[in-house]
Amino acid sequence: MIDQILQLDTDVFIFLNSLGTKSWDPFWLAYTSKFNWIPLYALLLYLISRQMRLKAVLITLLVVALMILVTDQVTNLFKNGLHRLRPCHLAELVDSMRLVKSHCGGQYGFFSGHASNTMAAAIFMGLTLKKQFKYLIYVLIFWAFLMGYSRIYIGVHYPLDVLLGMLFGLLTGIVFYKLNIYAIHKFNANYKDQ
Repeated sequence: MIDQILQLDTDVFIFLNSLGTKSWDPFWLAYTSKFNWIPLYALLLYLISRQMRLKAVLITLLVVALMILVTDQVTNLFKNGLHRLRPCHLAELVDSMRLVKSHCGGQYGFFSGHASNTMAAAIFMGLTLKKQFKYLIYVLIFWAFLMGYSRIYIGVHYPLDVLLGMLFGLLTGIVFYKLNIYAIHKFNANYKDQ
């Protein structure tokens, strides 16, 4: 059963990865780069600072940093514990796939840190800003899905790496959002309208 799932995962990876074209490669390489999203993170921080008092903003920044740390470390535990090679490290797949990046990345890929971190950030920020921007969460989830797809497109992750990373990110985002609400109330650092 597991072998069939992994074979299906490989087949779906080859299909999705082969849809890429050289004309779209620069877009997806730029999309998958975390550094290109710094303006988005700055905008979200600005929106949060307009909604919260300084004390609450500082607590939120601390919780976000903790969330990213936890997401990264759990991702690394899975990668180093399960040892599932990235598709671009498998000799039998190299001829049937497109590696868009100049290098493959770390040896193991299960599950995707990009997918988990992005989805965690999308859920956390979407829930945090839902009073002012009720549809923002859907935009951020769409952004996170595209980030996951970018990892398949450039050839460094299987679809299951991405889907399970996003699922972990979803759960992490919810847990840390609730932790943030608790911490804000615990330290009496309410929102500006309270």
